[in-house]
Amino acid sequence: MKKYFMNLMVVVAATTLLFSSCDEKVIKEEIDILIETGVLRGNLKHEVTLDANKTYALAGAFIVENGGSITIPAGTKIVAGQGFGNYILVAQGGKIFINGTAEKPVKMVGATTKAEAGVWGGLIINGYAPLTSSQQEAKTEINNDYPYGGNKTDDNSGSITYLVLESTGARSSADIEHNGLTLNGVGNGTKIENVFVYECADDGIEFFGGSVNVTNLLVVNTDDDMFDFTQGYNGTLKNAYGVWEQGFTSSESDPRGIEADGNFDGNYKDDTNQSNFRVENMTIDLRLDHNNDKTTQMQDVIKVRRGAKATIVNALVKGIGATGDLIDLTDKKSDGDLSSSISLTNSLTNPFADKEINANGETPNVKIEAGNTGCATNIFAWTGYAF
Repeated sequence: MKKYFMNLMVVVAATTLLFSSCDEKVIKEEIDILIETGVLRGNLKHEVTLDANKTYALAGAFIVENGGSITIPAGTKIVAGQGFGNYILVAQGGKIFINGTAEKPVKMVGATTKAEAGVWGGLIINGYAPLTSSQQEAKTEINNDYPYGGNKTDDNSGSITYLVLESTGARSSADIEHNGLTLNGVGNGTKIENVFVYECADDGIEFFGGSVNVTNLLVVNTDDDMFDFTQGYNGTLKNAYGVWEQGFTSSESDPRGIEADGNFDGNYKDDTNQSNFRVENMTIDLRLDHNNDKTTQMQDVIKVRRGAKATIVNALVKGIGATGDLIDLTDKKSDGDLSSSISLTNSLTNPFADKEINANGETPNVKIEAGNTGCATNIFAWTGYAF
């Protein structure tokens, strides 16, 4: 009898393995058929390369799973259907290679006749890089089934060059919403250069921990923050340009140029590995008509709070629009690190509403000073955007 049950267990295990293998094969075939017909949807667990001669429809969540890899050649266009559930997520262990060029960028846009914020989700990348010390792992805001975070500072999720993200930021609720580009625990083995986020209903880019560096980023008309850092982010954003165009209005109560938290929602203030990041060459360009309407005002140009430490060099704010504080290091949960080093030139043509520097203590290295040139615009010629 014992031998019978042992043999039965072997048969059951073998059958389960067979069906599992068959299921994996079927899933692979289904994904391949969808991609061949120009549709992106489902869970990718193998390697695929898209065809630049096709326009692909993003018709649901497209998730690059652990072990999966997608290569997107120069000139490829992906058109996303309307709705929160249409997004691309690269899970931990997955890889994405966006190989755009200046002449032929890769474009991910909403299925509308003109660009408008909040049409579809956006691009999310999850890695194994560190968060604040007590958080070895966290859950993706828009899909809790996918974790991020770990201990691999040099984790590699692939590369992105010359990418346009348009009409992003769809939301499920006021607290669950997509950004243009979301980087969750992404390591500095990942390359990200030359990205244009246009019309986004939340943040242009948000770094949730990790150590990835981003170079040459243009964001235009973000409903919330242009550049957002949190959860122990330690990396560099170089050459960042943010624009609010004339006529733009924000539906958020506290939109900012930079919003930086040391830890997630101020709940880990005693952790080590608080956000300690660097921004080089940044321009915040407020082209809005100057008035007292809060929906046309930026609350702070730079907000550093909740234990974050910032090094920001060659920053410039300009335009005719209005803002509250130029630099604010205060917060009711906990202030930003007073040893931060920030240099900002104010070239606004109209008065700002509140303080130059708002801080609860001495900040010898935080300065409003003349001479900064900000981010050059010629590096974004490839976008066709009219500065």
